[in-house]
Amino acid sequence: MRCGIRGVTATALVAGLALAATACGGGDGDSGGTSGGELSGTVTFWDTSNDAEKATYRKLAEGFQKEHPKVHVQYVNVPFGEANAKFKNAAGGNSGAPDVMRTEVAWTADFANLGYLAPLDGTPALDKTGDYLPQAVGSTKFKGKTYAAPQVIDTLGLFYNKKLLKDAGVGVPKTFAELTTAAKKIKAKTGATALYLRGDDPYWFLPYLYGEGGNMVDARDKIVQIDDGAGVKAFKTIKDLVDSKAAVTDATDGQENQLKALKDGTVAMAVDGPWDIEGARAGKAFKDKENLGVAPVPAGSKAQGSPQGGWNLSVYAGSKNLQASYAFVKYMSSAKVQQQTTDKLSLLPTRKSVYEVPAVKNNEMVKFFKPAVDGAVQRPWIAEGNSLFEPIKVQMNKVLTGAASPEQAAKATGDAYRKLLKDYK
Repeated sequence: MRCGIRGVTATALVAGLALAATACGGGDGDSGGTSGGELSGTVTFWDTSNDAEKATYRKLAEGFQKEHPKVHVQYVNVPFGEANAKFKNAAGGNSGAPDVMRTEVAWTADFANLGYLAPLDGTPALDKTGDYLPQAVGSTKFKGKTYAAPQVIDTLGLFYNKKLLKDAGVGVPKTFAELTTAAKKIKAKTGATALYLRGDDPYWFLPYLYGEGGNMVDARDKIVQIDDGAGVKAFKTIKDLVDSKAAVTDATDGQENQLKALKDGTVAMAVDGPWDIEGARAGKAFKDKENLGVAPVPAGSKAQGSPQGGWNLSVYAGSKNLQASYAFVKYMSSAKVQQQTTDKLSLLPTRKSVYEVPAVKNNEMVKFFKPAVDGAVQRPWIAEGNSLFEPIKVQMNKVLTGAASPEQAAKATGDAYRKLLKDYK
């Protein structure tokens, strides 16, 4: 789940890799339908997975073509940071939108509110819905309708270099206070910095906020919460970690910089998610794959908590090949495909039945992340949910650069929320 606001101004559509030489799908494509009772035509699929994942997702899409030889899948890998803006630009302009998109969980309600997604209730896209984890279903709903099928569920954990912690003679920290104390030994005995802190992406701010007993908003009672005492303490925590040199941070390119630092062994720990397991293990610090450990994100002064993330599969409301698109969503969210995804990438399934498969049940990372997911904090699944991150991003940068105090940052974030959410107190 890589969440947060990392969008850019919409640009020309990233060139796609066609799995077969066909015309485009989506709003401008071959209308398709059925041919002699068989599905036919083109389905354009926008995949937002990262570099370590995209080859697997492309092969999965190829598997759909094998089952439905008259359907051609146009596979397009769209970088996560560009995908939200690109889809809105294409759907809003009624030109170039994909038939199916891998949507981050916070995007579903937003896209549905804009009228860009097709409701899936009563369609073949939703298959064996009772098999889905209940917490995975929450983000697929908006105003009583279902606009997506859950594909992957995730949360954040603490990735750590077992050798570096052992050489420093410290245990895995259970709190950020413990991490700060351990940082001096880690630096003195190994030369590594204790933690890479994602200062560029507000999704990574949430464990600090939850750790102080706080939240962004109370969606049920329509109350802004981020500017209370917990919000102030959360901003103070990230500032103190960097000022004490327990952590290093970067205002930009945090995804790549964090992963590189972890892979190279220049940091001992990083807060990350299952999507980076394979990427981390590709580094020299983890030539021995067993050297990568995963633990719960350290707690704050009040609690321990990480946000629930993940990915859904949505169908564009303007698709000219809805039947094939529904079938593609059904296939990509099926238990068979989810098991393949776990086998190849250690990503967590959204179907309960997949966790009973021995290979999945015994997967080391699934063993850790499944309990973590079960205890993850659900975010407000409201149309403005994705927009709640930008004000945090702005204020994180100000706090970390000394341009604002934690108190000023919390207040400014709360003020921005009340402008965005007109009926919130």
